[in-house]
Amino acid sequence: MMIKNVSIIGAGTMGNGIAHVFAQHHFNVTLVDIDGEQLQKGLSIISKNLDRQIAKALISQEQKTKILENIKTKTNLSDGVETAHLVVEAASENETLKLKIFQQLDAAAPQDCILASNTSSISITKLAAATQRPEQVIGMHFMNPVPVMQLVEIINGYATSSYVTGSIVELSKQIGKTPAIASDYPGFVANRILMPMINEAIYSLQEGVADVTSIDTIMKLGMGHPMGPLQLADFIGLDVCLSILQVLQKGFGSPKYAPCTLLANMVAAGQLGVKSGEGFYVYTPGSKDLVVSSKFRK
Repeated sequence: MMIKNVSIIGAGTMGNGIAHVFAQHHFNVTLVDIDGEQLQKGLSIISKNLDRQIAKALISQEQKTKILENIKTKTNLSDGVETAHLVVEAASENETLKLKIFQQLDAAAPQDCILASNTSSISITKLAAATQRPEQVIGMHFMNPVPVMQLVEIINGYATSSYVTGSIVELSKQIGKTPAIASDYPGFVANRILMPMINEAIYSLQEGVADVTSIDTIMKLGMGHPMGPLQLADFIGLDVCLSILQVLQKGFGSPKYAPCTLLANMVAAGQLGVKSGEGFYVYTPGSKDLVVSSKFRK
């Protein structure tokens, strides 16, 4: 089956980024979200990101127009996937929600359609079990920001067919990404390694080993990381970090994945990072200055 029609479920940060990339590579994209306002916001973000590409001479104004023409929007899931060859689910990192969406996708999408999830930690095998086509379910874990980051972590579920895996590997290359295959274990590879590091950085802050600036500076300059772990946690979303750590802890049954109390408290207080305007740092629209949150200033 040639994949030409791609439906993206969820118009948030990851969803609109995935839609952007597929549309830029000449696929017919349907962006689906039950919230019409979120759909318009997603399209606006895609347009602004395309403007950045124009400013860098990566695309022309004419190409931007064609890319946007490749994207249509739907608020009804069934309508949004009725002609899809591939669906990429990019809803919130919530297992109950994703299981419900996969049940709906299985009922609404064409029989030969591949169902993929952009989940960063939830079991592909479990999502596949919610369908009658487990061999056609796979993980496509894109990295944020999607138009910029090269990696797609491809996760095989227990029943994923080799044909589907091969198709998604080739498709990832078609959209300019580098595929890397992982098996379906908690956190896969990316977050199984990344999240304990972020968690340990938060423990180091909680225990007074170093302050926010020192922790991030040490990891940037000493380890060659482009962004410190605390800033990265803010960028990912502290609620997402907490959720992934909880999946790891439950999946492996090991206390080494237990989320730091400070992280749990920040999430409970609504201090989620970039998305809420404050996490370990304060984020002011239009400002590029990195300002440590007043809660962590000495």
